[in-house]
This record gives sequence, structure tokens and C-alpha cells, in this order.
Amino acid sequence: MEHQGITINDVAQAAGVSVRTASRVLNQSPKVNAETRARVQEVIRSLNFIPNLRARALASNRSFMLGFVHDDPNAEIADQVQKGIFTECAQFGYELLVHPVDHRSPHVLEDVMSFVRRTGVDGLIVIAPVSDNEALARALADLGVPVAAVNAVALDFQKNKIVSREREACGDIARHFIELGHREIGVISGPLVQTAARERQAGFNAALADAGIELRPENVFEGDWTFESGLAGARQLIASPHRPTAVYAGNDRMAAALMKVAIQSGLRVPQDLSVVGFDDSYFARMLTPALTTITRPFAQMGEGAAHFLLTQLRVAASDEPLLRFYDLKLTQRESTAPPPAR
Repeated sequence: MEHQGITINDVAQAAGVSVRTASRVLNQSPKVNAETRARVQEVIRSLNFIPNLRARALASNRSFMLGFVHDDPNAEIADQVQKGIFTECAQFGYELLVHPVDHRSPHVLEDVMSFVRRTGVDGLIVIAPVSDNEALARALADLGVPVAAVNAVALDFQKNKIVSREREACGDIARHFIELGHREIGVISGPLVQTAARERQAGFNAALADAGIELRPENVFEGDWTFESGLAGARQLIASPHRPTAVYAGNDRMAAALMKVAIQSGLRVPQDLSVVGFDDSYFARMLTPALTTITRPFAQMGEGAAHFLLTQLRVAASDEPLLRFYDLKLTQRESTAPPPAR
């Protein structure tokens, strides 16, 4: 049972240490030796002491909160990143505040800056496409807020970068199609104003070019990550006079739309049309056939970003920037096969 009224002073007295040392143990500061840390932690357990977040914040001039800013139409992606961040926050006694925004809004910079000032978060994790915003990155740097940016490429204006190798992953998709024997290939891309969509398209095109294959313009459609844009792209590609036998869709939602239109058009997946998505969303394995797709380690990337920020805050502001790359994997399931004989 929790003991009421126990304070950090009681913990310090029972452990035979100063209040400052007890506070350092609570905040997981590295400036405490292992023996003292173990003794204080045992007292905390025995007294059932639960630190007051507001008191910790007042004593240390921190909020003990991290912010997570996103604008991802696929809720499952933000959810997985959030879980990774929360796992790390829990270990350090931090809370997580999530702030969705509209990255296309002319007021997105003011929106995020207002969130940071209003909440007083100690650090911020920003994922694409919000992390593409150079003006926002510079404004946060001027404010002195540590930021870890998650993106498909290491952008110059970002100091601390978590990068998923999306260009390389889409090269793997193209090579998979080529190895199966496909030569008529199509693409439903994401919006090419976004860094991630451009990186994926560049990797896919480069791998095709290495094999001497060029995409026909009528077999390329620019979507916007939504299921509806996937439907529109699928209709264009399936009606093409040179209908592709294999199509890469920029995310799993658009790939699912492609499979739906293909089946409605009398095509079999994968016998008549091979389909590959991107993200390995929770529903990818639920589709029939199960979707071949690129698996991104969202939770690990969120955890890595949070670990860096929280470590930096504990060690007292190292100026050493973070640059960490995450490899992606082509997860082969049932939606790809050699092309039909023509």
C-alpha cells in the first residue's frame, strides 16, 4: 500500500544521503555511484515513494515531458512511433505529450511553437512530413529546444537525425520485381513534394535504370498516401495500354486500394499483377493475398530518438549531434509472383 505524505526528504534521510543525491537518483543522473544509487532505490521501493511531477519540475527547472509532433494520415504509424517513445520515457520518469498538426497549414510553425511554449516540454520528436519544415527546425533551434527529427534522409538543417533508409528499400522492391522477371512495371507514389516520397521514387527508379528498364509515363501515378488516391492510381494503371504486371505502391493503404481495383477488374493477385506496399501496416498480413511490403522499425526509431534526447538532458547538453540510420526490410508474403506469360 502507498504511504501518504512521504517526501524526497524522507527518502534522503532513510538512505543516509543528501536531498540532492536522492533527487539525482530519481532523475537517473549519471553523477551517482552504483552503490549509492542501489541504496536510494531500495529506500524508494520500501517507502512506496512516488515522486510528484510538479515538484520534480520546480526543483530541476524541467517539465519532465517530451513532445511528439506528427502529421501522418496513417494513424498506425504515429501510434507505433509513439509506443517506442513512451517505452523510453517510462524508464526515465518522463511523460509524453502528443501534438498532431496539419503540415500544409500556413500556421504550422506558430502552432508548434505555441505548443512548445504552452507545455514547456524539455525536448521534441518530430517525424515526416513535419520534419521537412526548415523554418520550423530553425525556430526551435533559436528557442533552444532539443529536437530529434525522423525522416527518410539526413537534411542539413536538422541537428539530430533519425534516418530510415527508404531509398535503399525501394531499390530492393525494384530488384525483387526484376528477379521475378517483370519488365512492365508501374508506380503509385506518395506526394513528391515530400522528401520521403522523392527518396523512395529515386531509389526505385535507379534500380530499374541499372537493369535497363524505364517506367512508362502512363504507368506512374502520384498519390497522396490515402486509400482514395490509391484507387485513382490503380484505375489509371490497369487501364494503361501497356498494363504493368507489377506495381509498387508508396504505402500499404494505396497498395490495398490497388489490390481492390485489380480484383474488381478481373485480375488475380499475384498471378496477373504483383503488388508491393510500404510500411508493413497492421493490416498488411490480413489482406488476401497477404501483402509483400517494406517493414520499417517505427517503434525502434521512436525509442532511439527519445533515448538520445533524454540522455542529452541527463548529461547536461552535449553538443554532439545525433545521426542514426535504420535499415528497412522487404517482407515477402503472397502478393508477388513471376509475370504471366503473354
